[in-house]
Amino acid sequence: MLTLGDGICAGIVRAGGTAFDGPLYEYSSAPGATHGIELRITQGYSLLGEWTPSILNCDVTVAFDWHNLDTGAHGTETRFVPAFHTSTRPLFMHVFPGPGRVALTMRTERPSIPVTTEVFVP
Repeated sequence: MLTLGDGICAGIVRAGGTAFDGPLYEYSSAPGATHGIELRITQGYSLLGEWTPSILNCDVTVAFDWHNLDTGAHGTETRFVPAFHTSTRPLFMHVFPGPGRVALTMRTERPSIPVTTEVFVP
């Protein structure tokens, strides 16, 4: 997703995720959690991966709007993502929409081009 960050900063924010039914193991980032999505958030772009510095990373607050298409439940989860969370130091967050088909939209508090996907949570 393309966004503007704090100050005058253009950035790229990426997210990947895994849906799970749980409960998660006690040493996970969300012990005991059920029917959720773990999101891995990174920023910036590096021409040679971890071997070169990233560009297009900014301090920004990311929001995930979710809507469970089967139950009708909906909500928003937000998280401040500092610029140093690049592909080598991702930030993890969780969304708990319950089981079913879930529409996720990622956006920021600043001007951005939101992206939407649909996920099945077991």
